[in-house]
Amino acid sequence: MALRIATRLPRLAVLGAVLLLASATLAVGAAQRMAAIPQGAPAPVPVATVVVPDVTGQAFVFAKGTLEDTGLAWKVVGGVHGYAVNKVARQSPAAGMKLKDTGAPTITVTLERTAYAETGEPEDVSPYFGTSVQPIGLPKPVPAAPQAAVAPEPAPAVKPKPKPTPAAAKRAPDFVVANAPVEPQKEMPLPQRAKLLSAWIAAHSKSTANVRHYLYQHSWIVTGAQFGWWHGAEALRELIAADHAAQQRWGIGRKSELVARAALTEVEARSK
Repeated sequence: MALRIATRLPRLAVLGAVLLLASATLAVGAAQRMAAIPQGAPAPVPVATVVVPDVTGQAFVFAKGTLEDTGLAWKVVGGVHGYAVNKVARQSPAAGMKLKDTGAPTITVTLERTAYAETGEPEDVSPYFGTSVQPIGLPKPVPAAPQAAVAPEPAPAVKPKPKPTPAAAKRAPDFVVANAPVEPQKEMPLPQRAKLLSAWIAAHSKSTANVRHYLYQHSWIVTGAQFGWWHGAEALRELIAADHAAQQRWGIGRKSELVARAALTEVEARSK
């Protein structure tokens, strides 16, 4: 009996070693899995945001373009409808508010009438569906313009002469309209914009996005010409050619042409 037990001892020792090694391997694996699990709450996922631009005081045709370029939807509320020449009186949310990018957060604008005739069809909602507005924090503060320091007057003998401003550096208006916005010099002139629109229509097929681009550019040119911007009548003639191109290629543009022709008559009368 003692001899049989003695002969089995090596086997039992080997078996015990194998079991011990397996237990150690399982313990190490469990420890590694536990170490891989993050402690506490998971890391926050960055939230895409968008900051509401300031469109208060802008002509509606420019305000809606600014909102769309920012990735926002819009809708007009109140008794004044979304004609291009009307002006934004109020907006909600306020300018500088940071919103969660829910797709196309909807900004509401209240308009007020101006001295210009409401022509064409009003647009009271953006051409695409808006999404919910989810503010994040408080409105982003708009820095105040720094006050210029008062410098002592230089002696007459050393007073520098002002540098002359080139006459071609600024496009002069065709006529002056009270309270009309000044033509933004950083934007291309109206005639160039109208010529590019004709070429753009010829190179693109009809789609919802392309039609929206055409109508936005059309409203910009018509409204700018009615504001008296540089060479507005020339731009409107080019715009009518673009309307013809849209009718031939896309089967639309007849109403836009009538709007452009009415604006041309008005601009030509004011330019005399």
